[in-house]
Amino acid sequence: MRIYSVYVRRHGLDPERDIAMVKEGFSWPAFAFAALWALWHRHWLWAAGLFLIPLGLVASAGAIGLNPAGQATLTIGWSAAIGLFANDLRRWILERDGFVEAGVAAGKNDDGALLNFLRDDRGRIEGSLQ
Repeated sequence: MRIYSVYVRRHGLDPERDIAMVKEGFSWPAFAFAALWALWHRHWLWAAGLFLIPLGLVASAGAIGLNPAGQATLTIGWSAAIGLFANDLRRWILERDGFVEAGVAAGKNDDGALLNFLRDDRGRIEGSLQ
């Protein structure tokens, strides 16, 4: 079972687009494919940064004469940091866009967790919208 944070847009008109589920914990897709992960979640500027920053890290590491093992360590460390903080970044962006956290839910995937949340916590969503 995975744990998800449930975010609801306060004054949304389309229920399908106004509920967002954010997985708790490490994000393996963001670790492996940071820029593509950001594009998938429609974070366009972050995607550009997540594409360009590793290139800058490798270029600057090469310019100072860091050996290939050091460059690989630097790149893996950057990817690990992105994997650790990607879901927190997504939460921050959702809150900036007018979403509020309505609670947490558990399920095998985000659809199952949303179904469990809606089944158990209908009153919480209505209370958080006011």
